[in-house]
Amino acid sequence: MKYHIVTYGCQMNVHESEKIAAILRGKGYDRESPLEEADIIVFNTCCIRENAENHAFGNLGALKKLKRERKGLLVAVGGCMAQEAGKAELLKEKFPFIDIVFGTHNLGELGELIDRKKGQKKAVISLKEEREAVEDGIEPVRTGFPGAFVNITYGCNNFCSYCIVPYVRGREVSRDFREIVKEVEGLVRSGFREITLLGQNVNSYNSDGRGGLSFPELLDACASIEGKFRLRFMTSHPKDFSEELVRVVKKHDKICNCLHLPAQSGSDRILSLMNRKYTRAQYLDRVKMLRSAIPDCALTSDLIVGFPSETEEEFEETVSLVREAEFASAFTFIYSPRTGTKAAQMPGRIDEETAKRRIMKLIAEVNENTRKCSEKFVGKTTEILCEDYDPKKGLYLGRNEAGRMGYFASEKNLIGEFVDLKVERANGVSLFGTVEN
Repeated sequence: MKYHIVTYGCQMNVHESEKIAAILRGKGYDRESPLEEADIIVFNTCCIRENAENHAFGNLGALKKLKRERKGLLVAVGGCMAQEAGKAELLKEKFPFIDIVFGTHNLGELGELIDRKKGQKKAVISLKEEREAVEDGIEPVRTGFPGAFVNITYGCNNFCSYCIVPYVRGREVSRDFREIVKEVEGLVRSGFREITLLGQNVNSYNSDGRGGLSFPELLDACASIEGKFRLRFMTSHPKDFSEELVRVVKKHDKICNCLHLPAQSGSDRILSLMNRKYTRAQYLDRVKMLRSAIPDCALTSDLIVGFPSETEEEFEETVSLVREAEFASAFTFIYSPRTGTKAAQMPGRIDEETAKRRIMKLIAEVNENTRKCSEKFVGKTTEILCEDYDPKKGLYLGRNEAGRMGYFASEKNLIGEFVDLKVERANGVSLFGTVEN
């Protein structure tokens, strides 16, 4: 039997889809296939932004004809959108052909839900308000070789006013540090060369006392594992970003000098409305502290424009923050109201035309930073972890520790290997060059 998984959203969802694939294989769905040939289709949804939700609804609607033609086909919907209040009922109303709906807290039960559905005609809906176990015992079907994701926490305690994550993923819970270190050790032994530690806020790891170590101590333990590999982590909340963490990053060559520190806005008033718990000055103090210790560290960020009541002057403060912090790159978003969050009830909605104009100006500013960061590598040699081959370009590709994508020719397959790339030219975020022997 064949399966197909449709994944929306962040790296957290990508990793959870790897777990879904493992569950499906355990139930006899042993081959991944195109959607049209699958015996079961699982949607792992996201509701962080309205676009992702609309995309999922559109793709689900397109399945109606396929479901009618293939009587044995099962359709399951899980993830954040399924967990959102009222969405399970809406899904069943709009798409009565859905067979299974499951939430973020009971992903591990998908196999049981499949068995239940096969034994009855009506749909199976299973949603839990809280995660019952931190360790799910699922060995993921890793799809990102030579990179791999490792969860260190689930959920979030921050309740940023625009964000629905705490409502659909619950309060923050930490995995035991011994389980995390054991997982990283196993991945390194298996040949994975880049491990990314995942959490909504990795810096608050062990806030519930379940982890056993602080995040800097956990990072130190993982970076002390023998073997040639890189270590990344995301996401860091600026309010919890510490000197101890920077010292650990500086201590270990294995930890990439590339940190993601979402600023969201450059305006103190907007940051307060967002409930981010830091000011612009405090954010820049952390940037200064990082750059003083690790001058060549690449800094990336998330930025939102069009937050309710944002003035033109406050938007320009975000633009100036991009220049002052010198972000190597940034994910930029137009504010998307999420039902149930505090920001969704705030007055002063920014019109679409204004929001689009602002996002385009911000993107141009970020792209200029990105271009300058890439040009710094021209004429130099940088270490690349080869990740894939692009048949259209006829070139292998991979990233350096700063996150720049490097392209190069090679007569042999170098996927999974570290190579030294002599950079000859740069194009935006991409570097092109020759591998040195």
